[in-house]
Amino acid sequence: MVNSRGKLIVISAPSGCGKTTIAKAIMQKYPTMLFSVSATTRTMRSGEVEGKDYFFLSKEEFQKRIKAENLVEWEAYPNETHGNYYGTLTSEVDRALNHGKVMLFDVDVKGALSIKKKYGSDAVLIFITAPSFEALKNRLLNRKTEDEATVQRRLDRMPMEMEKGKQFDYQVVNDDLPKAIKEVDNIIKKHTELETIQLSTLNLPGGSSATETC
Repeated sequence: MVNSRGKLIVISAPSGCGKTTIAKAIMQKYPTMLFSVSATTRTMRSGEVEGKDYFFLSKEEFQKRIKAENLVEWEAYPNETHGNYYGTLTSEVDRALNHGKVMLFDVDVKGALSIKKKYGSDAVLIFITAPSFEALKNRLLNRKTEDEATVQRRLDRMPMEMEKGKQFDYQVVNDDLPKAIKEVDNIIKKHTELETIQLSTLNLPGGSSATETC
């Protein structure tokens, strides 16, 4: 039976596994689904929109929210001294649940487990994995949005992320993008009663084809 209180669908993965692409496709399919917009201290990238992709905060403002316990989860990459903060506002999540809404999250593995710890059965965790370490490495190198040192740090995190991914409710291997989207779609259908549009009408981000992989 679907929980009338609402449901949190949490998608996570190592960087480069396609979780953001999958999340965007799912949002197209479910027009009434809400998307949890994370807060971050990193610099806005070309094409990103304030309040849609992220809430861009100063480090000082983010730290104030941590002290006030206004974040369900937060993380700093690569650390609190040298890096950027990411987090989810508690008020946004509580509002969605209390109004019976389904909210989609695109967060890291630690954040996903923090959401599960706080919200229990209200949260469904889906871990997206790469078909291989080499596929992941090539994906990160080919997208050319980060320098080599940043890519290496992301690769170094993968063993930890894969281990924590075992604690998720579901694991989906993204070796074929449309297939992975369909698997996630089936999981959502199992836990919600959202009205959908036909998957065949979706425009996958980046002009993705049936042969695109993680």
